[in-house]
Amino acid sequence: MKATSWLGALLLLAMAGATQADDATQKLLDCMRANIPPSLQIKEVELNSTDRSGAERQLKGKVYAARADGLIRVLLRVSRPRDLDGAAYLMREGGAGRSDEIFLYLPAIQRVRKISGASSDGALLGTDFSYNDMKQLQAAFGDTRPALEKPTTLGDRPVEVLSLLPPAGSPSRYSRVLAYVDRQSCTALKAEFFEGKTLRKELSASADSLKRADGYWYLSELLMRDLKENTRTRLKVTGVSGSADELPSRLFDPTSFYRGN
Repeated sequence: MKATSWLGALLLLAMAGATQADDATQKLLDCMRANIPPSLQIKEVELNSTDRSGAERQLKGKVYAARADGLIRVLLRVSRPRDLDGAAYLMREGGAGRSDEIFLYLPAIQRVRKISGASSDGALLGTDFSYNDMKQLQAAFGDTRPALEKPTTLGDRPVEVLSLLPPAGSPSRYSRVLAYVDRQSCTALKAEFFEGKTLRKELSASADSLKRADGYWYLSELLMRDLKENTRTRLKVTGVSGSADELPSRLFDPTSFYRGN
């Protein structure tokens, strides 16, 4: 075979391998996204944050999540502490080449702020979760470059390793995020957040905290640690329900998401 023919064959093999990897990555992403139900799901949550001195602060609220036309929508409404009662976070996945949108409402200033650019990596209401972290907890990776790496195990559970890179030109503080996705539940049991080559934050959960509600998997408890600041936030889901009384069109609308019942 001529050299040009060999080159052509190698290129075809490389393209076939890339297509296969892309298909496998998309299959995993689709499985993760399938844990967000198409109808409204409501989780009661507690976020317990501990600073480097050991002082603790607790937030309580509800997370509303659904898929609308295949796109993920997530709303967090805070009820406690009193000074944050009424605070709200909204994430709307963009899809089809459009950027995801994040909005924040603080009752103290009574206005909606759109979170974008480097601000997306800011702390969400004083916790160790950033605005982007909260988005990616719901498997909304629309504005990242995902790829599969070599699979491994966590404890005795096989996991796929999903590498998430920021888009070119992104102001993200993280150069890479590695998500360790449980094969059985398609839920990330661990995530590592890198600044350059330095591991800055780590998210972890025990497989024992995996639960199901109406056929959908979720983690009932997980921990985010900021390794540089020596702080941590534990997120607990204390209840899961659905509701026919809430209107998703109002819940996930940037002009009304912060309004209570």
